[in-house]
Order: sequence, then structure tokens, then C-alpha cells
Amino acid sequence: MLGNETSVWNQFFANETAKGWDWGPTLLTCGPWRPVYLEISASRLIDLHADVEVMRNLKAAWVAAKVKIEGEASSVRFNIWLVDNRIASETAPVIDGRASVTFRVQNPHLWYPARYGKQSMYIVQAILRRGEDVVDSDVKKIGLRRVEVIQRPLQDQPGTSFFFQVNNIPIFCGGSNWIPADNFIPRLSRDKYHDWVRMVVEGNQIMLRVWGGGIYEQSSLYDACDEFGVLVWQDFMFACGNYPADSNFLGSVEREARQNVERLRHHPCIVIWAGNNEDYAYAETEKLEYDGLDHDPDHWLKTNFPARYIYEKLLPEVCKELIPDTYYHPGSPWGGKTTQDATVGDIHQWNVWHGSQEKYQDYDALVGRFVSEFGMESFPSMETIDAYLPQGKDDKDRFAASSTVDFHNKAAGHERRLALYLAENIRFASDPLDYYVYCTQLVQAESLASAFRSWKREWKGPGREYCAGALAWQMNDCWPVTSWAMCDYHLRPKLAYYAVKREMATVSIGIKRREHTRAKGKHTRVDVETRFKMDIWACNLGLDPLTANCLVKAWDVESGDETFSNVVSADCVLRANCSTEIVSMEVPVARPHHGLEHRTVVAAYLRDADRQQLARCVNWPEPLKYLHLQQPEQLRAELSSDCMSVEVSAEVPVKGVAVECQDEHVRFDDNLVDLVPGEVVTIGVWGATRTARLATTYLNKHV
Repeated sequence: MLGNETSVWNQFFANETAKGWDWGPTLLTCGPWRPVYLEISASRLIDLHADVEVMRNLKAAWVAAKVKIEGEASSVRFNIWLVDNRIASETAPVIDGRASVTFRVQNPHLWYPARYGKQSMYIVQAILRRGEDVVDSDVKKIGLRRVEVIQRPLQDQPGTSFFFQVNNIPIFCGGSNWIPADNFIPRLSRDKYHDWVRMVVEGNQIMLRVWGGGIYEQSSLYDACDEFGVLVWQDFMFACGNYPADSNFLGSVEREARQNVERLRHHPCIVIWAGNNEDYAYAETEKLEYDGLDHDPDHWLKTNFPARYIYEKLLPEVCKELIPDTYYHPGSPWGGKTTQDATVGDIHQWNVWHGSQEKYQDYDALVGRFVSEFGMESFPSMETIDAYLPQGKDDKDRFAASSTVDFHNKAAGHERRLALYLAENIRFASDPLDYYVYCTQLVQAESLASAFRSWKREWKGPGREYCAGALAWQMNDCWPVTSWAMCDYHLRPKLAYYAVKREMATVSIGIKRREHTRAKGKHTRVDVETRFKMDIWACNLGLDPLTANCLVKAWDVESGDETFSNVVSADCVLRANCSTEIVSMEVPVARPHHGLEHRTVVAAYLRDADRQQLARCVNWPEPLKYLHLQQPEQLRAELSSDCMSVEVSAEVPVKGVAVECQDEHVRFDDNLVDLVPGEVVTIGVWGATRTARLATTYLNKHV
């Protein structure tokens, strides 16, 4: 089920995914699922929090520590600690059940997102006294950071930017969407959340969007994001529907919103709250009443889209009161005159897979200022499939189109959609099953890599932040399922995880081929000339410019012969924190216009002055299904003597080599690598021993 229409379900506050979604089963639950306590006290502290303001020059910060008190008390002692250092302390009287102090912190240790600095955390402590007696105490971890959402006119393009700036650093927010990580939330431990967020960071992702169809997550998720430096886009829990807005329901909404904002507002990782997921898109689809020029909230309640009152009045007022320095966004997507306006705010780009089912190679034309959803399905790992089949490897339903395997895919029309993207791009086989699984994961990886690579190119520097974020749907799963996840329910990374990791590296390089056809004469459509061009660019997300040489090589796919090798740009300066165009050139072939462009694979390398490789990209003629790829006779995947790396090589160009190991404890830091002759690709590995047995799969191995 993709949406919840105007059903009775919308009148209840629960985990909406429990009623089923296009990646999750219908498993309705009820009753308390978080710990319930009975606490008895004469006096106690409640809602300890701190409002933080970091000066623009980052040299000082104001920390206003506040707390509410129930019962009789005389004073509150506030302390601020950095690690084991108490840096400030002050006592405030209790007045009308409240106490507060404001500290000035000089030269603060700031909290930064991953790769941009440390994740420094302060501790705010409150000690409640009645006379000389200590009657209660509480602590909260906080991070000092300055966060802004910058929306300003752009150079050379319509609309406005939409990017996050943390401690004066503009951030390209590459990342993914987060759904509940289990159908039964209490099964999730603190360690499991920690492991999930660690995978996010190790995959070079900067942001997680906590999607509005799930839950206000456990504190453990946000604690881990604080620790690892993952920015969080937090939705309020409304998704894909039209909600009522009677007084009782609005009262319930406000209570829930207040409780969760108060519970989570001390986390420095949360940088935005959004009112809903796709409810405005639902209103457009159903042609509900919405007039952007109508600014009368009372009138909104009289329309057939009364939920607008929630997103544009109730929730922003709660946020303004409780978290005035955190940006509130009415919904996701949200921005221009419609939710499909790519020039303002954020969009959900589902015209690949859903919608008009565009080719994933055209993601560069499907860009938005901030793309907060997009994706491609694939099967989970074979280990996960074998675990859910009742008889494992011996199960009679161990084939791609079986009823059991189909049951573990909840997407409507998944057979047609998956078959479309497979058939358009590669030669595939449904048997053996493990190769079919590989094919689906390869297409997912190619699709997501195309999006991240293309959209990072549009991060062009001050005034030209044409795209400032890409959040793939989705990071995780709630059960063993074929879905859009980059890692399956058991935290097993799919091949797309590694593709996104490479594209989100601090330094990356991209190639885009284009065919330019023109008629040789005024009156002909037959006598034409076709030129095969390619653009090469780099993206440096670091804060310092880099100087690099760009080496381009080419090989004939069928013979394996190297046909070109040249430094096309020497001492190229890669500007800090943006993309840089390097060169636009003809696809290098010995004889242009003789069809060789369609069988030439091109690799581009960025190397520093010491010839150390900074980035690498291998570009293939597409669609891949047309290529006459040769079967490698010397494909090697050799474990190093210290068992810390695997060296992979081949004598012919090989597309999409996946290195596998049956030992569940073995982990790779990269995978799904493209091989070209004369080059050895080194992949880091953990947990391997000399007895580890490695295997490889690659495109066209079984066809």
C-alpha cells in the first residue's frame, strides 16, 4: 500500500508502516512498546534542555540551560562539562516552577558533521536542591553548532538554493532515507542502531532522513548520529494521506509533537523538521483544495484538505516555541507552486522506477535543488534469501519468480518494473538465482551511482548550488525483502552501498557520454554525422583546493587492447567544496565514425603530484547489453599476505566484479569494481584469514 487515503487509520497515531507499505508486510500491533515506568517523587526535574546560539565568527557560543520543576524546590545548580572538564557553573533560583541560566562559552569545541571536523559533545547538568538537600539531578548531552538552511537566488538558473550550512560550511548532503529497522521495534537494541549508523558513515553518507511514515525513532538512533556526525532530516509522522483536523485530533497532534520535539531537541544531529511525507503530493493527486494565496488558517479547516492546518500552523508554532533556531519545512517534498517544482525546496524524484519510468542514465536531467527521495529496487543477498526460505538452499521455491520470493516483495508491479530496467540495460538470466540477484543489484548500483554522480556535478560553488542534496530511498529494511534498500534487514550491504560510497568520497571523478547528431545537408535526414563526446569533471567536497593531473585511458572491449593513454589536464585545480569541469573531448578511438566508439571503454584517473591516485571512474558504452564482453581467463582476486586486502585484476575489461566470501565475518570496504587491463584494484578487507575462500561474479558470467 503506497498511501492511506482518508481511511480511519489516519485518525490513530501508530507506526503507519504496520498496515503495510511497498517494502513491508502488514503486521498490525497495539499496546505500549516502549518502557513504562511509575515514578514517585516529592520534587523532580523535567525537560532539561539548552538553547544554543553560536556566533557567526564561531569564536563564542551562548548556552541557555533551562529546566522545569515539579514539587517544592529552592534552586538549581547548572554545570557544563566538556569531557571531564567543568567549564562553567551557576546556581539559579526556582521561580514559578522554572529555572534557567545563560553561559557564554569562549572558543567552543564545535560539533561538525562527519569528515568536516570533530563531533564534540558537552554535558549540561542540573542539580535540584531544596534548601541544602539535593533532591534530583539530570544530564543532557548537547553539541554546539551553527546550522542554517540557505535559500537564495541562484546565478544563471531559476529558483533558489536549498542547502544546509553547518558552522559556516556549505554541505552537500548525500545520504539516504531511514525507515523503521524492524517490524517489531522492541527487538532493536542500542547496539543495532549503532551498527546501522556506523554503516551510514562508513558509506561516506552525510545525512539520514527519518521518514514520516515510520516512528519518532528511539533515542539510540539520534545518539549514534550525534556520535558519528550524521545530519538528520526529521519528518513529523504524517505520510501519503489526508488527515482530519477536528479539535480532538489537533489536540492529540499537538501533544505528540510537543513531547517528541522536547525529547529530541538536544540532539545536534537534527538540523530540520519537516511537516509530513508526500501529503501535499497526495493533495495534488486527489485534486484537493489548496490555494497558496489563502493565508487564513481557519478557512483551511473548511476545505477538503484540512491537514494543511497541521503543517502550516500547528506544527510551525510548536517548533517556533520549542526549537526556534531549527528550520521548519512544511513537508517533503515542498517548495514551489507544486511538489514537482525542481527549482525551489526539495523534490522526490520517482520518474525512475515509478512515474514515467525514465532511464536512470538520464538522472542528470531529473535534478532538483535537493532530492530527498529516489531509488531503484534489487534483491537482497543470497544469504538473506536462503534464511527466509523454509528449506534454505534445498527449498523448491528457490527461484526468482517463486511465490515465496514474490511474497518477499511488496512493491506493486515489481515484476514489470524490475524486468524493464534489467532488459533495457543488461543481458541477464533468472537462473541460477545467485546470478539473477547479482544482476538486480548491479542495476540498482548503476542507477544510484548515476544519480549521485550527476547531481554532485551540480554542486558548483557559491551562488551555483544547483543541487545540494541526494537522499537515496532507502538505507535499511524492516524485514528480509526485495526493496530499494542499500543494506538488507541483516545489515548485509548490497552492491549499491559500495557504488554510493565511491560517489560520495571526498574526491570523485565523473564521465558522461553524449551523442551529437547533425544532418550534413539542409534537406536530408539520412546523410548525418554523429559525434561521440564525453565530459569529464571532478568533485572535491574537501575544504581545501587540490591540484591533480587527469589521466584518460581507453581500451577496446572486444580485443582488450589499450587504444589511448594521455594526460588530458595537467595541474588541474579542483576548487574546494564544489565540482570542477575538467575537459570535454571526443571519445578516443583510432578511427572516428567507424563504430569503435560503441566498443570503447574509457577510464579517467585523478592523480596528485606524487602520482598517488585520488579518484577513478570507468565509463562504458551503454546500454551494457550491446557489448560483446569477453570472458576473462586471468581474473584474479588474491588475498594479501596480511589478510588485510584483496587485489583484483584481469587481462580484459570486466564490468562489475563482485568479490564474495561465504564467511559472514569477512567484510569488504569496496566492491563491484570495474576492471581494465594493466591495472590492479585493491580492496580493503576485515575479518579474513588465510583459509578464507574468495569468489567473484561479474556481468555476463552466466549468459
